[in-house]
Amino acid sequence: MARLISPRRILTPSISLLFPPPTHFQKSLLSPQSLAFSIKPISKAPISTGRSIMTKASTTATAVVADDIADLLGEVGIFTAAGEPVKFKDLWDQREGVAVVALLRHFGCFCCWELAAALKESKEKFDSAGVKLIAVGVGTPDKAQLLAERLPFPLDSLYCDPNREAYDVLGLYYGLGRTFFNPASVKVFSRFGELKKAMKNYTIKATPEDRSSVLQQGGMFVFKGKQLLYARKDEGTGDHAPLDDIFSICCKVPTTA
Repeated sequence: MARLISPRRILTPSISLLFPPPTHFQKSLLSPQSLAFSIKPISKAPISTGRSIMTKASTTATAVVADDIADLLGEVGIFTAAGEPVKFKDLWDQREGVAVVALLRHFGCFCCWELAAALKESKEKFDSAGVKLIAVGVGTPDKAQLLAERLPFPLDSLYCDPNREAYDVLGLYYGLGRTFFNPASVKVFSRFGELKKAMKNYTIKATPEDRSSVLQQGGMFVFKGKQLLYARKDEGTGDHAPLDDIFSICCKVPTTA
């Protein structure tokens, strides 16, 4: 007699590679006790009024930002991957310099390892166009160094925002639903090959000690001096901005040597 195999069993090996069985640590992230006591509310900067910045391919994730967002973000203090304090306004030329600011979720997010890998592969293109690449993740410098060493990723382009201050200023999404149940998150399945490659040396040890940080979403922004050219919020986990959009904007902007 032929043996029937359920579709679920057939799909299990592929899905398990992308979402491996949760460890005790991962289960604790979603426990009612953990969520009740470890998730702290985040302040929202006054960015409800301002301009909508969009591109043809990213209208569904358009970010509404304050007209003075560059000044607000410029005063936010973060850290280099080596642990040195720095402010955003010191990361690129505030008059004419072009910068791509990619905010990852956190250093232990495997979807962020995929995005970091794509950014690393694009860095030569950014450099040749005179564009500064700035990748920021939630976590402490030691967590950033794990990603930088194991992926690998250039340390001079990697920064840490352990308190999620820049994420608050930019109004990026946060919460359980956005992180685990948003329909936009299914996009990661279309990039299974890229994910598997990026996770070759992945370690969950890069996850921040602050468990509430795993509910933070990221985004992508392009500045020319203080002028905001592009703003996009990630709707869900793995819903990254199309890099072709970023390249198009950077190529259209005349840069100085």
